[in-house]
Amino acid sequence: MKISILLPYKENFSPTYPGAVSLFINDTIKLSKYKKFTIVFGNTSFKKKFKQKYKNINLKKILFGSQNKEYVNEFIKIEKKRKSNLIELHNRPIYLKYLIKKIKDRNYILFFHNDPLSMSGSKTISERIFLLNNCKKIIFNSNWSKKRFIEGINNTIINFEKLIVINQSAKKNKISIKDKKNIITFAGKLNESKGYDIFGNAVIKILDKYKTWSSIVIGDEPRNKIEFNHPRLKKMGFIKHSEVIKIFKITSIAVACSRWEEPFGRTSLEAAANGCAVIISNRGGLPETITDGIILNKLSYKVLYQKIDSLIRNKINRINLQKNSNKNFYLTHKYISTLIDKIRDENFIQFKRINYKKKLPPIRILHVTNFNERHNGRLFFNTGRRINNGFIRLGNSVLEFSDRDIQKYYKSYKDIYGAKTLNDKLLKTCKNYKPDLVVLGHADLIKRDTLEEIKNDYPNVKLAQWFLDPLNKNGPDYQKNKSRILDKADLLDANFITTYPKAINFLNTKTRNYYIPNPVDKSFETLTNYKNTCQNDVFFALSHGVHRGILKSRTYDDREIFINKLVSQNKNIKYDIFGMDKIQPIWAEQFFRSISNCKMGLNLSRGEPIKYYSSDRIAQIAGNGLVTLIDEKTCYSDFFTSKEMVFYKNVSDLSEKINKLSRDERLRKTIGKNGHKKYFKYFNSEIVADFIITKTLDLKNNKKYFWHNE
Repeated sequence: MKISILLPYKENFSPTYPGAVSLFINDTIKLSKYKKFTIVFGNTSFKKKFKQKYKNINLKKILFGSQNKEYVNEFIKIEKKRKSNLIELHNRPIYLKYLIKKIKDRNYILFFHNDPLSMSGSKTISERIFLLNNCKKIIFNSNWSKKRFIEGINNTIINFEKLIVINQSAKKNKISIKDKKNIITFAGKLNESKGYDIFGNAVIKILDKYKTWSSIVIGDEPRNKIEFNHPRLKKMGFIKHSEVIKIFKITSIAVACSRWEEPFGRTSLEAAANGCAVIISNRGGLPETITDGIILNKLSYKVLYQKIDSLIRNKINRINLQKNSNKNFYLTHKYISTLIDKIRDENFIQFKRINYKKKLPPIRILHVTNFNERHNGRLFFNTGRRINNGFIRLGNSVLEFSDRDIQKYYKSYKDIYGAKTLNDKLLKTCKNYKPDLVVLGHADLIKRDTLEEIKNDYPNVKLAQWFLDPLNKNGPDYQKNKSRILDKADLLDANFITTYPKAINFLNTKTRNYYIPNPVDKSFETLTNYKNTCQNDVFFALSHGVHRGILKSRTYDDREIFINKLVSQNKNIKYDIFGMDKIQPIWAEQFFRSISNCKMGLNLSRGEPIKYYSSDRIAQIAGNGLVTLIDEKTCYSDFFTSKEMVFYKNVSDLSEKINKLSRDERLRKTIGKNGHKKYFKYFNSEIVADFIITKTLDLKNNKKYFWHNE
């Protein structure tokens, strides 16, 4: 756990003539919980330094080349040995360009203390996009500075999660109105940009009118001197920061009347913290420095004179302003240090296990799978929607992202397959929706680069995948399915499959792999065949040509051999078979009509049986109250007894059991009812959805899942 803070070149990290950046860092670091792990790096000629851990980067003067670049190169040499987890850059966006070239494997936070559009490395749109792409966070000292940064950039490409406003801080001192003197104070550069000419003209007139009032001016300007003289106008020049604070403690009225757009304004901030009645111009971030004060709508010495005059004449108003200014001041060093530490936490607290003894609060879930909108409801009743219903019923906010539909609709001559648009749309959706959890279901078109960018932009987001297709080495599309599930596995927090994970030898062990059953859903599986007298004995359907909706030509399925044997051995049994022998597959309402008239459903998956694997047909069979006929090698007997499902060894064994159930209506209804009840109790969509959330977020609770004992 290491943090390196890199100051601007020649920023004096010293109580002797300190820079504003140095004051900010010194005041906040000493209160940070990461204080022991932080080193400040800088370059100053002053021997006396602040008491924080500091390392001076000494440089020799070079005749040619950039001294700033040389300064960063020396820091890089140190950093390669130190290997910090986090590098914080202050007020020099150009430094990131140099750093990224040589040390990419770091997390960077950039702090802006000035107008981003005035600084090398952030003036152009392309430079600011570079910063957005390479910083974990960009912190601004005011909302005004943040607005300047995003000026001209298309909002759709901005990750606003990265842009944070954390104001500068000041020490809040206890004040006594009795200690306040009739003093009007101005602190800052004595030039027109700071509005010193406006202040001078106004205050001379005030001092002529009010003989018991005086003024203190703190600061200098060696280049363009503006002179104002009066017997009660005391010019202090540059003084120590501690002396400035002492003056604010006894000041009644403080003025910060800048002409230029102040990014924030330390003078008015510290004046407010010390109970001054503060008058500021409405420039840049100055209004963000005070909670109570006077903001000049028009900037002129006449208006300023009127405001000061009013405060002098109305003592009650002045005292109330002083009290409220101090009372309501909240930008303390501790408060700001805590805000910065929360940003740092994201780099060091890597998803601690959350202990929820009670119900998990609602989260935002972005569910990326094929919702089949383009098929006009024909494929509505799928497992993706079952899981989606479970997420919603648990009280979560769920955004459905139908990848195949988007890819289909957004194809163009510029994007032939629609994949580029799909991935861009997912990134934009994440930026707008800010999910806590992204769940992928067979989302093969989502690229690894896209997920990496999501994880980089949103360090706290969790990624999960569910996968329903067979993974048996002796099953269909083995190599293809293996590649699909492994493609993004190392980027996931959890992986959910409908096969027992230990039965598969190629899964990524760095990812937590879990078995999930095919869930039933109370809004999908609505039949209760165990209550009915059904005309047909056995239902079976192959799902050839899912997206076409019709049989594929020249398509062979090894299950046809099994079915043909079964039929030939049981001439008296009434079958309802679809998807073979030129009988088209069925979907949606037609499927429900057919299955509603069957006593039993054959759950026969492609390829050799493997532990716990089944297609989602099992949910449709058991969930609608049919007797489930299933190969014993699937090991579903671990979950169900022979009074809840029928397990067979081979075609002959299955034939014998079908004939028995066909004749014994009471037994058939009992097994159908028991299987239906148990499947709905333990394998429903809410429980499966809860399991996915709980395991992905690594939540610690006392919940037990029927199918999971590890």
